Amino acid sequence: MDWLPNFTVPDSIFSLIVTTAILVATIMVLRGLSARYIRRNVTSPELRRKWLVNSRNGLLLLLLLGLVLIWGNELRTLALSIVAVAVAFVVATKELILCLTGSFLKSGASAFNLGDRIQIKDFRGDVIDQNLLATTILEVGPGNSMHQRTGRMIVIPNALFVSEPIVNESFTENYGFHVFSVPFRREDDWNAARLAFLDAAQRRCAPFIEQAREHMSRVGDLQGLGIPPVEPRVTLHVANATEIRLVIRLPVPAGQRSTLEQEILHEVLSNIDDSKAKQPTGESNPADQSAGKE
Repeated sequence: MDWLPNFTVPDSIFSLIVTTAILVATIMVLRGLSARYIRRNVTSPELRRKWLVNSRNGLLLLLLLGLVLIWGNELRTLALSIVAVAVAFVVATKELILCLTGSFLKSGASAFNLGDRIQIKDFRGDVIDQNLLATTILEVGPGNSMHQRTGRMIVIPNALFVSEPIVNESFTENYGFHVFSVPFRREDDWNAARLAFLDAAQRRCAPFIEQAREHMSRVGDLQGLGIPPVEPRVTLHVANATEIRLVIRLPVPAGQRSTLEQEILHEVLSNIDDSKAKQPTGESNPADQSAGKE
């Protein structure tokens, strides 16, 4: 308590305290006088109670207005200080606030669940953990066309979900669609390759095509969407004047995208290489023979 003798109150604050005490005392005196007057002169119990309540509320309102007038400047200074502290707090914790906002956003939008394969910016993988601040995925790649795990774990801050779109490759859960493309030169027999890819895809998808069709029908009814055709298809894409791409789309069970793609590619490309190897070499060009004689 040694600090008490050295404690001083500024004159401005002291005058405000004195004025506040006078105001409170005045309101208390007025409250007592008005209550005594009402009890003596109002005979009806209901009317007396009504006047007592109204007088009390009116004097409280008058007290609040007086306090605001007395302490207005100090309250304004305090409010500015609170705002400055709040702004500094927001600036210092901006990333944490964005992470919490991103967590609420992805949860409210039901963007993905544990086990889904997602892509955001250049990060793509299977979700293995998520909390209020970050989402952890096992990377899949390399690139967007591969479906092999690289063995790397990526921790994505949830703040990224506020400003970047999320691609969910496991939206249809048990069955989904898989698309890949194979390039050919214009002079190649790309039409035979198209028929070979279509035949291979139909045979690979035959064991589960009906289950995939029923599943897509349920998803379409649940989401209010039209039922997409499930059958495998091969379409053409002309990349440039010298190249044609065969775009293969087929239904796949969850987790078997890479397996089916590799099986189809291996079967068709092996058959193409075997057919080329079996073709006769033919006679040599006469121009080459004459050049050799010279």
